[in-house]
Amino acid sequence: MKIPKIPANVWYLSFVSFFNDTASEMLYPVMPIFITQVLGAPVFVVGLIEGVAEGSASIFKTIFGYWSDRLQRRKPFVIGGYLASAFAKIIIAASYVWPLVFLGRFVDRLGKGLRTGARDALLLEATTEGDKGFIFGFHRSMDTLGAVLGPTIALALLWAFNNNIRLILILAIVPAFLSLLFFFKVKEVKAKIQTTKIKLSLSIGSLSPNLKIFLAGLAVFSLGNSTDSFLILKAQSMGLSLALVISAYILYNIVYAAASTPAGEISDRIGKKKVFTVGIIIFALVYLGFAFNKNPILVFALFAVYGFYIALTDGVSKALVGSMVQKEQAGTVYGVMTTTTSIFTLLASIIGGFLWSAISPQATFIFAAVCAIASLFIFNFVRTK
Repeated sequence: MKIPKIPANVWYLSFVSFFNDTASEMLYPVMPIFITQVLGAPVFVVGLIEGVAEGSASIFKTIFGYWSDRLQRRKPFVIGGYLASAFAKIIIAASYVWPLVFLGRFVDRLGKGLRTGARDALLLEATTEGDKGFIFGFHRSMDTLGAVLGPTIALALLWAFNNNIRLILILAIVPAFLSLLFFFKVKEVKAKIQTTKIKLSLSIGSLSPNLKIFLAGLAVFSLGNSTDSFLILKAQSMGLSLALVISAYILYNIVYAAASTPAGEISDRIGKKKVFTVGIIIFALVYLGFAFNKNPILVFALFAVYGFYIALTDGVSKALVGSMVQKEQAGTVYGVMTTTTSIFTLLASIIGGFLWSAISPQATFIFAAVCAIASLFIFNFVRTK
């Protein structure tokens, strides 16, 4: 089987994502512990920070994606987004009260909103009809290699510096700014863009019925897809040390990185919807596992299987949407897609934190599994080529 060629833009964008995710994932597995134990905030604040920071910035994902299409410029939006995320690491490292962590997370998510639609449009412009899944899968693999390296560095620093979490927050600034060096190699693909033939609109009504169905299913799924911080807190509550929790999270990212490119390539051959659906089923099973599991050792297996869920859905979902739109509209549509995800993830994290505190951690995970199962009925009506 011939492996598709990877364009230069895809390589550069993938290296940018690799270093940026290394920085982000140095922070992510220690953030719930930093917020609850170092800063002394209750668990529901974790859901509040992750949910509100994601959701309040989500509208910008559609707006900036639309303006990227309107101006037919991608690079300014992407570079601005990565710069914002880099400066967010400085804010978080300087935090001594949880509202400052919230501000840092907001700036980070604002940066993601600024860059996501334009970056995915750049990736889509580098694809052909037969390699969308492979290209998006490869980008996710490179991104997730950073998510393997980041927690591994964090784990080594915890061991070397006696669980000094703040030192990790400070050192994460370095790869965040290093990622920007690769971006200057990225080139715009202006020759492929013909603005006069495409009518751009921010209205949901302008989207195709098929895409609306997909977004509806994505909304229902995202309503239960709360922050992974709850998985980390659940693992720690079962008696795992911080080092073991981070090790389980690293295992998740190893599986994610290893499986993303093959998942994308398989989706090009057997159908993106089929692969995506399997991923949603895996998500539901993993969350039910976290709800009912009482054996700390099985946490590692659950995190590993969880890696297959994200590998089968993240890049594949973007390739699936890419097959429903024209490339000139990609920035807008990917913006709408990520906004939809973010708004309902906001609700999911707030609901998840409330269920955790008011009822039990088990309720948080059962609710997520029910939402995933419900979304499958909607995704069943999505028609693919």
